[in-house]
Amino acid sequence: MAAFSLAPKLRAGETVFSAWTTLASPLVVEALAREGFAAVNLDAQHGMWDVAALIAGIGAVRAGGAAPLVRVPLEDFALASRALDLGAEAIIAPMINNGVDARRFASAAKYPPLGERSWGPVRATMLQGASAPADYIRAANDGTLTMAMIETPSALNNADEIAATPGIDCLFIGPYDLATSLSAGRAQDITAPEVERAVDTICAAAVKAGKIPGIYCRDAARALAMAKRGFRFVAVASDLIILREGAAAILKALKA
Repeated sequence: MAAFSLAPKLRAGETVFSAWTTLASPLVVEALAREGFAAVNLDAQHGMWDVAALIAGIGAVRAGGAAPLVRVPLEDFALASRALDLGAEAIIAPMINNGVDARRFASAAKYPPLGERSWGPVRATMLQGASAPADYIRAANDGTLTMAMIETPSALNNADEIAATPGIDCLFIGPYDLATSLSAGRAQDITAPEVERAVDTICAAAVKAGKIPGIYCRDAARALAMAKRGFRFVAVASDLIILREGAAAILKALKA
């Protein structure tokens, strides 16, 4: 497996569908990778992934042949840098609301001259087969991706500024927080007209800046629809959704 597999696909214009996981199970993430997802995200913001679990999970995703990603908690840019050292190929950072947030994120995740990431990718170089430190540092800024989550009215208003920030590779929409914030907490309707307009605006801002448009989708139908609308990194469902809906379908058949 190539040292970096996700960034080359996205930079070549491919559409990549990623699995999303919360359960902190290396076996689950490896199974999803082996089923054919090109990437698997480990959600350390709302999921159960702590650092010890991330170490095992990132290795398991690589073993399954997919690119590991990590969503870090709010403003935890220290974990962003550490997750890259552990072998993550991309970091999803929540609530990036303006250029200042974007620059802080890029600074933690990119080596000079784009940022100030500290050197020490001990596990990453082992997992990715880099034989010399120079090999990794030469490829890392292009090979690792920063995905800035756009999920508030402030972020929507500053989408062009965030997208134009050096070191930011992707605008990634969190549709449920976006819907919640645009409605001032009154609803979570991701198909509301104002949310759909915002989705298109954010996608256009990414494309205009030459960055990757990304979005989370709860199911395959929505994921395919978003891909048709121009999104190239699309996260789909979650391990818990897959487990619960699969169990529900089996139980329904048993009770028929």
